[in-house]
Amino acid sequence: MPSSRLPSFESRPGFSRRLRPLLLTIGVLILLVVAALIAVVPEKRAEPGNPAEAINRPDGPPWRYGTFDARFTIVMFADLECPYCQTYSPVLRTWIDEHPDVNLQWHHLPLPMHEPVATQQARLAECVGETHGHAAFWQAVVWLYQHTRSDGRGLPPGTEYPGQDQAVQACLASERPDAIISAQANEARHAGVSATPTLHLIDHDSGLSLTLPGPAEGDALLSALDLLASGVANPDIADPHSEMPADVVSDMPR
Repeated sequence: MPSSRLPSFESRPGFSRRLRPLLLTIGVLILLVVAALIAVVPEKRAEPGNPAEAINRPDGPPWRYGTFDARFTIVMFADLECPYCQTYSPVLRTWIDEHPDVNLQWHHLPLPMHEPVATQQARLAECVGETHGHAAFWQAVVWLYQHTRSDGRGLPPGTEYPGQDQAVQACLASERPDAIISAQANEARHAGVSATPTLHLIDHDSGLSLTLPGPAEGDALLSALDLLASGVANPDIADPHSEMPADVVSDMPR
């Protein structure tokens, strides 16, 4: 008795010969679609010179150095023409490199004695950061401190930052950096900060913060962070109205 089952596709005469070109065509179309999707989806990239975690950083400002989601943040109120900041900034960054639970945040505070150059330098750093991100901002800070004559004298004649592409120039021609610098400087003054460098330490877990006037050695920073972590307030250390006299700032080593 003949079988009642229908023959399978594979057993039908000529099936393989007719189906193979069709399958090949479908496969090629799928590969083309996948390639197109890959081309239009932007790839997340870490910033040059920074750890891969930099891909999770939001656009700045504020500009941060170190592990973005660290428990503690040290906000440094700084002036790019301040000779004391010039000396202390690389020391503080090195300390941050050794303490991944702490990051550093820049806060502009151009001092009147260093104007107009201090604001001009701040505008350049802001525009480099706006155009190229967190790592580029800190590279600009490093370069400016390495090349400026400080105390409001600025860069030597003929010296120009090498990273000024068209996008940076367009930013410099706008009022965007001025608004940021002015807002940060006003915020600092409202908080009673009038000298640089001044450090504001924040514990993101406890929500507590304190301000250290002037530079702070590594041991002092660790002690202050321990105070924040323990929830203890120490008015002798945490004085938000302390400031470094202008004559002291100007006498600091270059």
